[in-house]
Amino acid sequence: MGRVEAGGQNISEREKRPDSHRVKTRLPRPADLTTYSVIFDLSEREKKQSDAAHMKGHIPDAVVRLLEHAGENEVAEILQKSERVVGIGSQSSLTGGATPAVERTVVLDMSLHKEILNLTDHFVTVQSGISLHELNEVLGQKGLWYPPVPTFDGATVGGVINTNAAGANTFKYGQTRTWVEGLTAVLANGEILDIQRGQCIAHPPDATHAASYFELEHPNGAIQTIPVPTYTMPDVSKISAGYFAKPDMDLIDLFIGSEGTLGVITKATLRVIPKPLTSWALIPCESQKQALALTKQLRDASMQTWQSHDVQGIDISAIEYIDNHSLQLVREAGKKTPEGANDVLIVQMEMTPQQTEHATDDLMQTFDTDAPDVPITRFANILSEHGLLEHGQLGIAMPKDVGLIEQFTALREAVPEVVNKINGERHVQKIAGDFIVPFDHLEKLLDNLASVFSYQNFEYAIWGHISDGNMHPNILVHSEQEARLAKAVMQNVGKNEVILMGGSPLAEHGVGRNPVKQSFLGDLYGEEGVNQMRVVKKALDPENKLAPGNLFAEK
Repeated sequence: MGRVEAGGQNISEREKRPDSHRVKTRLPRPADLTTYSVIFDLSEREKKQSDAAHMKGHIPDAVVRLLEHAGENEVAEILQKSERVVGIGSQSSLTGGATPAVERTVVLDMSLHKEILNLTDHFVTVQSGISLHELNEVLGQKGLWYPPVPTFDGATVGGVINTNAAGANTFKYGQTRTWVEGLTAVLANGEILDIQRGQCIAHPPDATHAASYFELEHPNGAIQTIPVPTYTMPDVSKISAGYFAKPDMDLIDLFIGSEGTLGVITKATLRVIPKPLTSWALIPCESQKQALALTKQLRDASMQTWQSHDVQGIDISAIEYIDNHSLQLVREAGKKTPEGANDVLIVQMEMTPQQTEHATDDLMQTFDTDAPDVPITRFANILSEHGLLEHGQLGIAMPKDVGLIEQFTALREAVPEVVNKINGERHVQKIAGDFIVPFDHLEKLLDNLASVFSYQNFEYAIWGHISDGNMHPNILVHSEQEARLAKAVMQNVGKNEVILMGGSPLAEHGVGRNPVKQSFLGDLYGEEGVNQMRVVKKALDPENKLAPGNLFAEK
């Protein structure tokens, strides 16, 4: 029990290893030509032209699909033979990051590259094309779990590492970054880089380097310097906003969140933990204010539990929020929602097997009896304080209630599904924010969003990971003219409100090729910060071969 802190583990070994800022690359072995196929069929190439946000790119020149037993050597050969390469997994990107930005691009399809190479009680090593759903299915058979899974668990390991993805339970478990212990990446020149966390730590500035730096030692003996950007990243629980930067950072963290622009990740070693027992609650709220007040009390109780190690304390891993506009869209799509609810919270609470024995599906029964002082009783007490315990649509699911849990998750997933379907039917681009602010500023952000959207008479929906302060406001437009105004409004909120609140307008989906998100990158770090990213990119990919157009437009 206890929160897993977000951010990289900065392990200094400089006194023991003066060259701990340097790592060697290696040459690939000859590729096995039978382990990948090259597809030129137009219909297959057109399928790789857009992502989950319906953001279209160029039709690729070819689709190269890795087959079973393919690996880093085959990827190296493909990179050496290609002018431009975009690596993809499930293409669930919401930023255009998994689509070709320019002509003469090859799409490298890694969705079949999904072997589990090694599994212990603490670590799993996998190929990067395995989906998180497939991974946790296998881990579950061993009683294990990989926690930082986004809402869409069809995303691949390579995809979530490339975006430093996060999901509902970031509140307790942090982002992807914290859970990655090792990577194998093929660089743009075809050389292979193996990195273990703690192996390569940035050297501090010295007489010849104005900023911290890493060094790559190539097989021919040449030493290459990789500078660390000097901008300061917002201090929030999740962020996916360009290259990670910190003076004493770990080299592995430069690749996590780099959106495929620095190397093609072929293999990863991830930390895993014993799978906890999780109960779920669907809580209809009368208002946004009530939802925020309840969330704050549950957050505070959980953080107190983690600090005190109270075995009977409330241990919340995630709280999701769905506003009344989102619920209305779901109802209009013919899907079931709680009756009489203006807003909804979906709560995940971890318990021990012994604690679940005292729990019932009827919290009123738990509250009315002399139940032991266990988490579910404390949870019922808090709901009672907010006048929510007697709500007829309150839903409680114990870990064994798989069907009911699936109903709760179906409601959560229905909101983005309905919004994406509407955008597709209207043939318009998704206009959405991925905003995170410190929790104390969240009420102000939500009020401001509702005010400006209503003033512009926009059709909108807001949902997100309320326990993190991470919201996804969506504006549903009807025309290109309305889309232009909506983009400007969303950009203004991100720049002039979210950043000024100490937050980030780029929380968990990355930047990709989305022009608004790319402008947010400049708003966060300034032109100088973006130029520092370009220097890193040029050092590792001088010909701009890997995912061109991602993070920043080509100059």
